[in-house]
Amino acid sequence: MFVSDFRKEFYEVVQSQRVLLFVASDVDALCACKILQALFQCDHVQYTLVPVSGWQELETSFLEHKEQFRYFILINCGANVDLLDILQPDEDTIFFVCDTHRPVNVINVYNNTQIKLLIKQDDDLEVPAYEDIFRDEEEDEEHSGNDSDGSEPSEKRTRLEEEIVEETMRRRQRREWEARRRDILFDYEQYEYHGTSSAMVMFELAWMLSKDLNDMLWWAIVGLTDQWVQDKITQMKYVTDVGVLQRHVSRHNHRNEDEENTLSVDCTRISFEYDLRLALYQHWSLHDSLCNTSYTAARFKLWSVHGQKRLQEFLADMGLPLKQVKQKFQAMDISLKENLREMIEESANKFGMKDMRVQTFSIHFGFKHKFLASDVVFATMSLMESPERDGSGTDHFIQALDSLSRSNLDKLYHGLELAKKQLRATQQTIASCLCTNLVISQGPFLYCSLMEGTPDVVLFSRPASLSLLSKHLLKSFVCSTKNRRCKLLPLVMAAPLSVEHGTVTVVGIPPETDSSDRKNFFGRAFEKAAESTSSRMLHNHFDLSEFDFFRNNLLIYITGFHLDCKLCT
Repeated sequence: MFVSDFRKEFYEVVQSQRVLLFVASDVDALCACKILQALFQCDHVQYTLVPVSGWQELETSFLEHKEQFRYFILINCGANVDLLDILQPDEDTIFFVCDTHRPVNVINVYNNTQIKLLIKQDDDLEVPAYEDIFRDEEEDEEHSGNDSDGSEPSEKRTRLEEEIVEETMRRRQRREWEARRRDILFDYEQYEYHGTSSAMVMFELAWMLSKDLNDMLWWAIVGLTDQWVQDKITQMKYVTDVGVLQRHVSRHNHRNEDEENTLSVDCTRISFEYDLRLALYQHWSLHDSLCNTSYTAARFKLWSVHGQKRLQEFLADMGLPLKQVKQKFQAMDISLKENLREMIEESANKFGMKDMRVQTFSIHFGFKHKFLASDVVFATMSLMESPERDGSGTDHFIQALDSLSRSNLDKLYHGLELAKKQLRATQQTIASCLCTNLVISQGPFLYCSLMEGTPDVVLFSRPASLSLLSKHLLKSFVCSTKNRRCKLLPLVMAAPLSVEHGTVTVVGIPPETDSSDRKNFFGRAFEKAAESTSSRMLHNHFDLSEFDFFRNNLLIYITGFHLDCKLCT
Protein backbone atom coordinates (compact mmCIF):
# COMPACT_ATOMS: atom_id res chain seq x y z
CA MET A 1 0.00 0.00 0.00
CA PHE A 2 1.04 3.61 -0.53
CA VAL A 3 2.06 5.44 2.64
CA SER A 4 0.20 8.76 2.81
CA ASP A 5 1.81 10.19 5.97
CA PHE A 6 5.55 9.46 5.92
CA ARG A 7 6.05 10.85 9.41
CA LYS A 8 3.38 8.82 11.23
CA GLU A 9 3.18 5.69 9.09
CA PHE A 10 6.91 5.29 8.48
CA TYR A 11 9.36 7.32 10.54
CA GLU A 12 7.57 7.18 13.89
CA VAL A 13 7.07 3.43 13.40
CA VAL A 14 10.76 2.60 12.80
CA GLN A 15 12.09 5.24 15.20
CA SER A 16 11.79 2.89 18.18
CA GLN A 17 12.78 -0.29 16.30
CA ARG A 18 15.89 -2.04 15.01
CA VAL A 19 15.74 -1.82 11.23
CA LEU A 20 17.69 -3.24 8.33
CA LEU A 21 18.43 -1.15 5.24
CA PHE A 22 18.81 -2.86 1.87
CA VAL A 23 20.37 -0.29 -0.49
CA ALA A 24 20.77 -0.81 -4.24
CA SER A 25 24.06 -0.01 -5.98
CA ASP A 26 23.18 3.26 -7.68
CA VAL A 27 24.05 6.86 -6.82
CA ASP A 28 20.47 7.95 -6.10
CA ALA A 29 20.08 5.05 -3.63
CA LEU A 30 23.35 6.01 -1.92
CA CYS A 31 22.17 9.60 -1.54
CA ALA A 32 18.82 8.50 -0.10
CA CYS A 33 20.73 6.22 2.27
CA LYS A 34 22.96 9.11 3.45
CA ILE A 35 19.90 11.23 4.26
CA LEU A 36 18.23 8.39 6.15
CA GLN A 37 21.45 7.62 8.01
CA ALA A 38 21.69 11.26 9.12
CA LEU A 39 18.09 11.16 10.40
CA PHE A 40 18.68 7.88 12.21
CA GLN A 41 21.85 9.21 13.84
CA CYS A 42 19.97 12.31 14.96
CA ASP A 43 17.27 10.19 16.65
CA HIS A 44 19.53 7.31 17.76
CA VAL A 45 17.71 4.75 15.62
CA GLN A 46 19.47 1.38 15.53
CA TYR A 47 20.01 0.14 11.99
CA THR A 48 22.11 -2.25 9.92
CA LEU A 49 23.11 -1.35 6.36
CA VAL A 50 23.39 -4.07 3.70
CA PRO A 51 24.28 -3.12 0.08
CA VAL A 52 22.63 -5.28 -2.59
CA SER A 53 23.54 -5.25 -6.29
CA GLY A 54 20.78 -7.58 -7.48
CA TRP A 55 17.95 -9.96 -6.60
CA GLN A 56 20.28 -12.81 -5.68
CA GLU A 57 22.09 -10.71 -3.07
CA LEU A 58 18.78 -9.36 -1.75
CA GLU A 59 17.32 -12.86 -1.30
CA THR A 60 20.50 -14.22 0.32
CA SER A 61 20.86 -11.24 2.68
CA PHE A 62 17.20 -11.39 3.67
CA LEU A 63 17.52 -15.08 4.58
CA GLU A 64 20.58 -14.26 6.69
CA HIS A 65 18.87 -11.46 8.64
CA LYS A 66 15.15 -12.24 8.72
CA GLU A 67 15.31 -13.78 12.21
CA GLN A 68 16.94 -10.67 13.74
CA PHE A 69 14.70 -7.99 12.21
CA ARG A 70 11.01 -7.35 11.75
CA TYR A 71 11.32 -4.04 9.86
CA PHE A 72 13.15 -3.78 6.54
CA ILE A 73 13.73 -0.66 4.41
CA LEU A 74 14.47 -1.18 0.71
CA ILE A 75 15.96 1.70 -1.28
CA ASN A 76 15.70 1.56 -5.09
CA CYS A 77 14.78 -2.11 -5.14
CA GLY A 78 11.62 -4.12 -4.60
CA ALA A 79 8.77 -1.97 -5.94
CA ASN A 80 8.47 -3.46 -9.43
CA VAL A 81 8.19 -7.15 -8.44
CA ASP A 82 5.98 -9.23 -6.14
CA LEU A 83 8.24 -8.81 -3.11
CA LEU A 84 6.42 -11.28 -0.86
CA ASP A 85 6.59 -13.98 -3.52
CA ILE A 86 10.34 -13.48 -3.98
CA LEU A 87 11.37 -13.23 -0.30
CA GLN A 88 8.70 -15.44 1.34
CA PRO A 89 8.79 -13.52 4.67
CA ASP A 90 7.00 -14.31 7.93
CA GLU A 91 3.55 -12.78 8.30
CA ASP A 92 4.69 -10.16 10.84
CA THR A 93 7.55 -8.84 8.64
CA ILE A 94 7.09 -5.27 7.39
CA PHE A 95 8.80 -3.84 4.28
CA PHE A 96 9.11 -0.10 3.66
CA VAL A 97 10.00 0.36 -0.02
CA CYS A 98 11.41 3.63 -1.40
CA ASP A 99 12.06 2.88 -5.06
CA THR A 100 12.13 4.82 -8.33
CA HIS A 101 11.42 1.78 -10.51
CA ARG A 102 8.08 1.88 -12.29
CA PRO A 103 5.55 0.45 -12.77
CA VAL A 104 4.92 -0.55 -9.16
CA ASN A 105 3.84 -4.18 -8.88
CA VAL A 106 0.07 -4.33 -8.25
CA ILE A 107 0.45 -6.96 -5.49
CA ASN A 108 2.63 -4.48 -3.59
CA VAL A 109 0.11 -1.68 -4.14
CA TYR A 110 -2.87 -3.60 -2.77
CA ASN A 111 -1.11 -5.40 0.11
CA ASN A 112 -2.22 -3.43 3.16
CA THR A 113 -0.33 -5.34 5.85
CA GLN A 114 3.29 -6.05 4.91
CA ILE A 115 4.24 -3.73 2.02
CA LYS A 116 4.47 0.02 2.71
CA LEU A 117 5.41 2.05 -0.37
CA LEU A 118 7.32 5.30 0.24
CA ILE A 119 6.45 6.66 -3.19
CA LYS A 120 5.15 10.10 -4.17
CA GLN A 121 1.48 9.92 -5.10
CA ASP A 122 1.78 12.85 -7.51
CA ASP A 123 3.94 10.72 -9.82
CA ASP A 124 1.96 9.53 -12.84
CA LEU A 125 1.46 5.98 -11.50
CA GLU A 126 -1.75 4.94 -13.34
CA VAL A 127 -2.28 1.88 -11.12
CA PRO A 128 -5.26 -0.25 -12.27
CA ALA A 129 -8.35 -0.29 -10.04
CA TYR A 130 -8.56 -3.14 -7.54
CA GLU A 131 -11.77 -4.62 -9.00
CA ASP A 132 -10.21 -4.74 -12.49
CA ILE A 133 -7.38 -7.09 -11.47
CA PHE A 134 -8.58 -8.93 -8.36
CA ARG A 135 -11.71 -11.07 -8.18
CA ASP A 136 -13.26 -12.32 -4.97
CA GLU A 137 -13.41 -16.13 -5.16
CA GLU A 138 -16.56 -16.10 -3.00
CA GLU A 139 -18.42 -14.56 -5.95
CA ASP A 140 -17.77 -17.67 -7.99
CA GLU A 141 -18.66 -20.07 -5.18
CA GLU A 142 -21.81 -18.54 -3.75
CA HIS A 143 -23.97 -19.73 -6.65
CA SER A 144 -22.23 -23.05 -7.18
CA GLY A 145 -24.34 -24.97 -4.64
CA ASN A 146 -27.26 -27.00 -5.97
CA ASP A 147 -30.22 -27.11 -3.58
CA SER A 148 -32.25 -30.30 -3.70
CA ASP A 149 -35.71 -30.38 -2.26
CA GLY A 150 -38.95 -32.29 -2.72
CA SER A 151 -40.02 -30.43 -5.87
CA GLU A 152 -41.74 -32.13 -8.78
CA PRO A 153 -39.45 -33.66 -11.44
CA SER A 154 -40.58 -31.09 -14.03
CA GLU A 155 -39.72 -28.20 -11.65
CA LYS A 156 -36.34 -29.77 -10.88
CA ARG A 157 -35.63 -30.11 -14.59
CA THR A 158 -36.55 -26.46 -15.23
CA ARG A 159 -34.41 -25.27 -12.31
CA LEU A 160 -31.49 -27.42 -13.48
CA GLU A 161 -31.73 -25.92 -16.97
CA GLU A 162 -31.78 -22.41 -15.50
CA GLU A 163 -28.72 -23.20 -13.35
CA ILE A 164 -26.87 -24.57 -16.38
CA VAL A 165 -27.62 -21.35 -18.29
CA GLU A 166 -26.54 -19.23 -15.29
CA GLU A 167 -23.33 -21.24 -14.86
CA THR A 168 -22.56 -20.88 -18.56
CA MET A 169 -23.10 -17.11 -18.29
CA ARG A 170 -20.88 -16.90 -15.20
CA ARG A 171 -18.10 -18.80 -16.93
CA ARG A 172 -18.32 -16.56 -19.99
CA GLN A 173 -18.27 -13.44 -17.81
CA ARG A 174 -15.24 -14.78 -15.95
CA ARG A 175 -13.41 -15.48 -19.22
CA GLU A 176 -14.23 -11.95 -20.40
CA TRP A 177 -13.07 -10.51 -17.07
CA GLU A 178 -9.81 -12.50 -17.21
CA ALA A 179 -9.18 -11.39 -20.81
CA ARG A 180 -9.82 -7.78 -19.83
CA ARG A 181 -7.54 -8.22 -16.79
CA ARG A 182 -4.72 -9.52 -19.01
CA ASP A 183 -5.10 -6.52 -21.32
CA ILE A 184 -5.12 -4.07 -18.39
CA LEU A 185 -2.02 -5.62 -16.80
CA PHE A 186 -0.23 -5.77 -20.16
CA ASP A 187 -0.87 -2.07 -20.76
CA TYR A 188 0.24 -1.25 -17.21
CA GLU A 189 3.37 -3.43 -17.09
CA GLN A 190 4.71 -3.29 -20.64
CA TYR A 191 6.96 -0.24 -20.12
CA GLU A 192 9.64 0.28 -17.48
CA TYR A 193 10.44 3.83 -16.38
CA HIS A 194 11.55 5.83 -13.32
CA GLY A 195 9.74 8.07 -10.87
CA THR A 196 10.87 10.76 -8.42
CA SER A 197 14.40 10.36 -7.06
CA SER A 198 14.51 8.38 -3.79
CA ALA A 199 16.97 10.93 -2.40
CA MET A 200 14.40 13.67 -3.03
CA VAL A 201 11.71 11.59 -1.28
CA MET A 202 13.98 11.14 1.76
CA PHE A 203 14.86 14.83 1.79
CA GLU A 204 11.18 15.76 1.81
CA LEU A 205 10.77 13.46 4.82
CA ALA A 206 13.63 15.29 6.57
CA TRP A 207 11.97 18.60 5.71
CA MET A 208 8.63 17.38 7.16
CA LEU A 209 10.49 16.45 10.35
CA SER A 210 12.19 19.91 10.41
CA LYS A 211 15.55 18.13 10.40
CA ASP A 212 16.71 18.99 6.89
CA LEU A 213 20.31 20.15 6.64
CA ASN A 214 22.39 21.57 3.81
CA ASP A 215 24.24 18.25 3.46
CA MET A 216 20.92 16.42 3.04
CA LEU A 217 19.84 18.94 0.41
CA TRP A 218 23.07 18.36 -1.51
CA TRP A 219 22.52 14.59 -1.45
CA ALA A 220 18.99 15.12 -2.82
CA ILE A 221 20.47 17.25 -5.63
CA VAL A 222 23.06 14.56 -6.46
CA GLY A 223 20.32 11.89 -6.46
CA LEU A 224 18.24 13.87 -8.96
CA THR A 225 21.31 14.62 -11.10
CA ASP A 226 22.12 10.90 -11.21
CA GLN A 227 18.72 10.31 -12.82
CA TRP A 228 19.42 13.02 -15.40
CA VAL A 229 22.99 11.86 -16.16
CA GLN A 230 21.75 8.30 -16.72
CA ASP A 231 18.79 9.41 -18.87
CA LYS A 232 16.28 7.83 -16.48
CA ILE A 233 13.84 10.76 -16.50
CA THR A 234 12.55 13.22 -19.08
CA GLN A 235 13.95 16.72 -19.41
CA MET A 236 10.60 18.12 -18.25
CA LYS A 237 10.66 15.98 -15.09
CA TYR A 238 14.26 17.03 -14.41
CA VAL A 239 13.51 20.75 -14.79
CA THR A 240 10.42 20.44 -12.57
CA ASP A 241 12.37 18.72 -9.79
CA VAL A 242 15.24 21.22 -10.13
CA GLY A 243 12.67 23.94 -9.46
CA VAL A 244 11.54 22.16 -6.28
CA LEU A 245 15.11 21.85 -5.02
CA GLN A 246 15.99 25.41 -6.03
CA ARG A 247 13.48 26.73 -3.50
CA HIS A 248 15.17 24.71 -0.76
CA VAL A 249 18.59 25.94 -1.91
CA SER A 250 17.41 29.56 -1.59
CA ARG A 251 16.07 28.83 1.89
CA HIS A 252 19.21 27.06 3.14
CA ASN A 253 21.83 29.26 1.46
CA HIS A 254 20.35 32.74 1.82
CA ARG A 255 22.92 35.50 2.37
CA ASN A 256 22.59 39.20 2.97
CA GLU A 257 24.01 41.47 0.29
CA ASP A 258 26.78 42.71 2.57
CA GLU A 259 27.83 39.09 3.16
CA GLU A 260 28.17 38.39 -0.54
CA ASN A 261 31.50 36.89 -1.58
CA THR A 262 32.29 35.92 2.02
CA LEU A 263 33.27 32.29 2.47
CA SER A 264 34.85 30.77 5.54
CA VAL A 265 37.38 27.96 5.39
CA ASP A 266 34.90 25.43 6.76
CA CYS A 267 31.65 26.60 5.17
CA THR A 268 29.44 24.60 2.82
CA ARG A 269 27.49 26.57 0.24
CA ILE A 270 25.16 25.30 -2.50
CA SER A 271 24.37 27.46 -5.54
CA PHE A 272 22.01 27.16 -8.48
CA GLU A 273 23.95 27.22 -11.77
CA TYR A 274 23.14 27.49 -15.45
CA ASP A 275 26.30 25.65 -16.38
CA LEU A 276 27.95 23.90 -19.30
CA ARG A 277 26.90 20.43 -20.35
CA LEU A 278 30.51 19.24 -20.25
CA ALA A 279 31.60 16.32 -18.08
CA LEU A 280 34.11 17.16 -15.33
CA TYR A 281 35.41 20.21 -17.24
CA GLN A 282 36.38 22.11 -14.07
CA HIS A 283 38.58 19.16 -12.99
CA TRP A 284 39.95 18.35 -16.45
CA SER A 285 41.09 20.25 -19.51
CA LEU A 286 38.40 21.84 -21.67
CA HIS A 287 39.67 19.84 -24.66
CA ASP A 288 39.42 16.49 -22.83
CA SER A 289 35.95 17.35 -21.59
CA LEU A 290 34.72 18.28 -25.08
CA CYS A 291 36.14 15.05 -26.50
CA ASN A 292 34.73 12.78 -23.80
CA THR A 293 31.29 14.26 -23.18
CA SER A 294 28.62 12.24 -24.97
CA TYR A 295 26.65 15.32 -26.07
CA THR A 296 29.56 17.05 -27.85
CA ALA A 297 31.32 13.89 -29.07
CA ALA A 298 28.13 12.71 -30.80
CA ARG A 299 27.31 16.04 -32.44
CA PHE A 300 30.86 16.71 -33.62
CA LYS A 301 31.20 13.02 -34.67
CA LEU A 302 34.63 12.94 -33.09
CA TRP A 303 35.29 9.34 -34.19
CA SER A 304 35.84 10.71 -37.72
CA VAL A 305 38.52 12.95 -39.24
CA HIS A 306 35.78 15.38 -40.27
CA GLY A 307 34.56 15.49 -36.67
CA GLN A 308 38.03 16.33 -35.35
CA LYS A 309 38.22 19.13 -37.91
CA ARG A 310 34.85 20.49 -36.75
CA LEU A 311 36.10 20.53 -33.16
CA GLN A 312 39.11 22.63 -34.22
CA GLU A 313 36.77 25.00 -36.08
CA PHE A 314 34.61 25.24 -32.96
CA LEU A 315 37.61 26.19 -30.79
CA ALA A 316 38.76 28.70 -33.42
CA ASP A 317 35.29 30.25 -33.51
CA MET A 318 35.57 30.89 -29.77
CA GLY A 319 39.03 32.35 -30.21
CA LEU A 320 40.56 30.06 -27.59
CA PRO A 321 44.26 29.22 -28.02
CA LEU A 322 44.88 25.47 -28.19
CA LYS A 323 47.49 25.74 -25.43
CA GLN A 324 44.87 27.15 -23.06
CA VAL A 325 42.24 24.58 -24.04
CA LYS A 326 44.57 21.62 -23.48
CA GLN A 327 45.82 22.59 -20.03
CA LYS A 328 43.90 22.02 -16.82
CA PHE A 329 40.87 24.24 -16.47
CA GLN A 330 42.14 25.62 -13.17
CA ALA A 331 45.32 26.80 -14.90
CA MET A 332 43.56 28.68 -17.71
CA ASP A 333 43.82 32.46 -17.86
CA ILE A 334 41.26 34.08 -15.58
CA SER A 335 40.28 36.48 -18.38
CA LEU A 336 39.26 33.49 -20.53
CA LYS A 337 37.42 31.68 -17.75
CA GLU A 338 35.30 34.69 -16.82
CA ASN A 339 33.23 34.61 -20.02
CA LEU A 340 33.82 30.99 -20.97
CA ARG A 341 30.23 29.80 -20.54
CA GLU A 342 28.81 32.54 -22.76
CA MET A 343 31.55 32.04 -25.39
CA ILE A 344 30.97 28.29 -25.58
CA GLU A 345 27.18 28.67 -25.69
CA GLU A 346 27.37 31.25 -28.50
CA SER A 347 29.67 29.09 -30.63
CA ALA A 348 27.72 25.92 -29.80
CA ASN A 349 24.55 27.50 -31.20
CA LYS A 350 26.36 28.12 -34.50
CA PHE A 351 27.33 24.43 -34.61
CA GLY A 352 23.80 23.19 -33.98
CA MET A 353 24.18 22.46 -30.26
CA LYS A 354 21.27 24.36 -28.75
CA ASP A 355 21.39 22.69 -25.32
CA MET A 356 24.99 23.36 -24.31
CA ARG A 357 23.95 24.77 -20.95
CA VAL A 358 21.77 23.09 -18.37
CA GLN A 359 20.16 23.94 -15.04
CA THR A 360 22.18 22.38 -12.23
CA PHE A 361 23.74 23.06 -8.82
CA SER A 362 27.25 23.39 -7.43
CA ILE A 363 28.70 23.10 -3.95
CA HIS A 364 31.61 24.97 -2.37
CA PHE A 365 33.56 23.41 0.47
CA GLY A 366 35.47 26.35 1.90
CA PHE A 367 37.64 28.42 -0.46
CA LYS A 368 39.22 25.72 -2.57
CA HIS A 369 36.86 22.88 -3.39
CA LYS A 370 34.00 23.34 -5.84
CA PHE A 371 32.01 20.57 -7.51
CA LEU A 372 29.07 20.44 -9.87
CA ALA A 373 26.41 17.88 -9.01
CA SER A 374 27.28 15.91 -12.16
CA ASP A 375 30.94 15.77 -11.06
CA VAL A 376 29.88 13.98 -7.88
CA VAL A 377 27.59 11.62 -9.81
CA PHE A 378 30.37 10.53 -12.17
CA ALA A 379 32.89 10.16 -9.32
CA THR A 380 30.56 8.18 -7.05
CA MET A 381 29.39 5.92 -9.87
CA SER A 382 32.98 5.18 -10.89
CA LEU A 383 33.98 4.31 -7.33
CA MET A 384 31.00 1.97 -6.98
CA GLU A 385 31.47 0.21 -10.32
CA SER A 386 35.26 0.19 -10.23
CA PRO A 387 36.78 -2.98 -11.75
CA GLU A 388 39.76 -2.68 -9.38
CA ARG A 389 40.46 -6.02 -7.72
CA ASP A 390 41.61 -4.57 -4.39
CA GLY A 391 38.19 -4.94 -2.78
CA SER A 392 34.79 -6.59 -2.92
CA GLY A 393 31.59 -5.04 -4.24
CA THR A 394 30.70 -4.11 -0.66
CA ASP A 395 34.06 -2.33 -0.24
CA HIS A 396 33.42 -0.31 -3.40
CA PHE A 397 29.91 0.51 -2.17
CA ILE A 398 31.22 1.79 1.17
CA GLN A 399 33.96 3.80 -0.55
CA ALA A 400 31.36 5.40 -2.84
CA LEU A 401 29.10 6.11 0.13
CA ASP A 402 31.98 7.72 2.03
CA SER A 403 32.89 9.92 -0.94
CA LEU A 404 29.58 11.77 -0.50
CA SER A 405 30.78 13.18 2.85
CA ARG A 406 32.80 16.36 3.04
CA SER A 407 35.28 14.67 5.37
CA ASN A 408 36.32 12.29 2.57
CA LEU A 409 37.24 14.65 -0.26
CA ASP A 410 40.29 12.52 -1.05
CA LYS A 411 37.96 9.67 -2.02
CA LEU A 412 35.86 12.02 -4.13
CA TYR A 413 38.95 13.23 -6.01
CA HIS A 414 40.00 9.60 -6.53
CA GLY A 415 36.53 8.97 -7.95
CA LEU A 416 36.98 11.88 -10.37
CA GLU A 417 40.16 10.28 -11.74
CA LEU A 418 38.37 6.95 -12.18
CA ALA A 419 35.50 8.79 -13.89
CA LYS A 420 37.89 10.38 -16.41
CA LYS A 421 39.22 6.93 -17.24
CA GLN A 422 35.66 5.61 -17.64
CA LEU A 423 34.59 8.51 -19.88
CA ARG A 424 37.67 8.10 -22.10
CA ALA A 425 37.04 4.37 -22.39
CA THR A 426 33.38 5.01 -23.24
CA GLN A 427 34.18 7.32 -26.15
CA GLN A 428 37.00 5.09 -27.41
CA THR A 429 34.66 2.09 -27.36
CA ILE A 430 31.95 4.07 -29.16
CA ALA A 431 34.47 5.14 -31.82
CA SER A 432 35.61 1.53 -32.24
CA CYS A 433 32.03 0.23 -32.56
CA LEU A 434 31.11 2.84 -35.17
CA CYS A 435 34.32 2.66 -37.20
CA THR A 436 34.25 -1.16 -37.38
CA ASN A 437 30.49 -1.33 -38.01
CA LEU A 438 29.77 -3.37 -34.88
CA VAL A 439 26.31 -1.78 -34.63
CA ILE A 440 24.18 -3.86 -36.98
CA SER A 441 20.51 -3.75 -37.87
CA GLN A 442 18.59 -6.88 -36.87
CA GLY A 443 15.38 -5.71 -38.54
CA PRO A 444 13.25 -4.28 -35.73
CA PHE A 445 16.24 -3.37 -33.53
CA LEU A 446 19.96 -2.56 -33.58
CA TYR A 447 22.44 -4.98 -32.04
CA CYS A 448 26.01 -4.58 -30.78
CA SER A 449 28.15 -7.08 -28.91
CA LEU A 450 31.47 -6.35 -27.20
CA MET A 451 33.74 -9.37 -27.43
CA GLU A 452 36.17 -10.67 -24.82
CA GLY A 453 39.55 -9.06 -25.35
CA THR A 454 38.08 -5.74 -26.46
CA PRO A 455 40.14 -2.89 -24.90
CA ASP A 456 38.61 -1.68 -21.61
CA VAL A 457 35.76 -4.21 -21.86
CA VAL A 458 36.14 -4.93 -18.13
CA LEU A 459 34.97 -1.36 -17.43
CA PHE A 460 31.57 -2.26 -18.89
CA SER A 461 30.96 -5.49 -17.04
CA ARG A 462 28.68 -3.73 -14.55
CA PRO A 463 25.10 -2.89 -15.60
CA ALA A 464 25.11 0.88 -14.94
CA SER A 465 28.33 1.38 -16.93
CA LEU A 466 27.10 -0.81 -19.78
CA SER A 467 23.71 0.92 -19.82
CA LEU A 468 25.35 4.36 -19.99
CA LEU A 469 27.69 3.19 -22.76
CA SER A 470 24.71 1.80 -24.69
CA LYS A 471 22.74 5.05 -24.41
CA HIS A 472 25.72 7.10 -25.56
CA LEU A 473 26.46 4.66 -28.39
CA LEU A 474 22.87 4.91 -29.63
CA LYS A 475 23.01 8.73 -29.57
CA SER A 476 26.27 8.66 -31.56
CA PHE A 477 24.92 6.09 -34.02
CA VAL A 478 21.82 8.21 -34.66
CA CYS A 479 24.10 11.20 -35.39
CA SER A 480 26.30 9.14 -37.73
CA THR A 481 23.85 7.07 -39.79
CA LYS A 482 22.08 8.35 -42.90
CA ASN A 483 19.49 5.57 -42.72
CA ARG A 484 16.28 7.23 -41.51
CA ARG A 485 14.74 3.95 -40.41
CA CYS A 486 17.76 3.00 -38.29
CA LYS A 487 17.55 6.35 -36.50
CA LEU A 488 14.21 5.22 -35.02
CA LEU A 489 15.33 1.77 -33.83
CA PRO A 490 16.09 0.64 -30.27
CA LEU A 491 19.44 -0.93 -29.34
CA VAL A 492 20.27 -4.27 -27.73
CA MET A 493 23.84 -4.45 -26.43
CA ALA A 494 25.81 -7.32 -24.91
CA ALA A 495 29.12 -7.34 -23.02
CA PRO A 496 31.08 -10.06 -21.18
CA LEU A 497 30.12 -10.38 -17.51
CA SER A 498 32.32 -13.27 -16.41
CA VAL A 499 34.81 -15.03 -18.68
CA GLU A 500 35.16 -17.76 -16.05
CA HIS A 501 31.44 -18.56 -16.04
CA GLY A 502 30.86 -17.76 -19.71
CA THR A 503 28.16 -15.17 -18.99
CA VAL A 504 27.23 -11.93 -20.72
CA THR A 505 25.09 -8.97 -19.67
CA VAL A 506 22.46 -7.75 -22.13
CA VAL A 507 20.74 -4.36 -21.93
CA GLY A 508 17.97 -2.89 -24.04
CA ILE A 509 17.79 0.82 -24.86
CA PRO A 510 14.63 2.43 -26.32
CA PRO A 511 14.82 4.54 -29.51
CA GLU A 512 16.59 7.90 -29.32
CA THR A 513 14.03 10.58 -30.19
CA ASP A 514 13.51 14.19 -29.15
CA SER A 515 10.10 13.31 -27.71
CA SER A 516 11.34 10.23 -25.83
CA ASP A 517 9.38 9.58 -22.65
CA ARG A 518 12.22 7.42 -21.27
CA LYS A 519 9.93 4.38 -21.12
CA ASN A 520 11.64 1.07 -21.83
CA PHE A 521 9.72 -1.88 -23.30
CA PHE A 522 12.64 -4.34 -23.28
CA GLY A 523 11.99 -5.94 -19.88
CA ARG A 524 8.80 -7.75 -20.92
CA ALA A 525 10.12 -8.33 -24.46
CA PHE A 526 13.27 -10.03 -23.12
CA GLU A 527 11.21 -12.32 -20.88
CA LYS A 528 8.91 -13.33 -23.74
CA ALA A 529 11.86 -14.09 -26.05
CA ALA A 530 13.55 -16.18 -23.35
CA GLU A 531 10.37 -18.24 -22.94
CA SER A 532 9.91 -18.77 -26.68
CA THR A 533 13.55 -19.89 -27.16
CA SER A 534 13.85 -21.78 -23.84
CA SER A 535 17.01 -19.76 -23.17
CA ARG A 536 18.29 -19.73 -19.62
CA MET A 537 18.02 -16.11 -18.54
CA LEU A 538 19.59 -14.95 -15.26
CA HIS A 539 17.31 -12.19 -13.99
CA ASN A 540 19.49 -10.66 -11.28
CA HIS A 541 19.22 -6.91 -11.96
CA PHE A 542 16.76 -4.48 -10.41
CA ASP A 543 16.25 -2.88 -13.84
CA LEU A 544 14.02 -5.25 -15.82
CA SER A 545 15.68 -4.27 -19.12
CA GLU A 546 19.01 -5.81 -17.97
CA PHE A 547 19.60 -9.57 -18.05
CA ASP A 548 22.48 -12.02 -17.86
CA PHE A 549 22.85 -14.98 -20.24
CA PHE A 550 25.28 -17.78 -20.86
CA ARG A 551 27.21 -16.85 -23.99
CA ASN A 552 26.44 -20.14 -25.75
CA ASN A 553 22.71 -19.28 -25.45
CA LEU A 554 23.06 -15.71 -26.67
CA LEU A 555 22.87 -16.33 -30.44
CA ILE A 556 19.77 -18.53 -30.04
CA TYR A 557 18.19 -15.90 -27.82
CA ILE A 558 18.91 -12.95 -30.14
CA THR A 559 17.48 -14.92 -33.08
CA GLY A 560 14.33 -15.67 -31.09
CA PHE A 561 14.07 -12.07 -29.92
CA HIS A 562 14.35 -10.93 -33.55
CA LEU A 563 11.51 -13.25 -34.59
CA ASP A 564 9.31 -12.16 -31.67
CA CYS A 565 9.87 -8.51 -32.57
CA LYS A 566 8.98 -9.17 -36.23
CA LEU A 567 5.74 -10.89 -35.20
CA CYS A 568 4.80 -7.89 -33.04
CA THR A 569 5.40 -5.34 -35.82
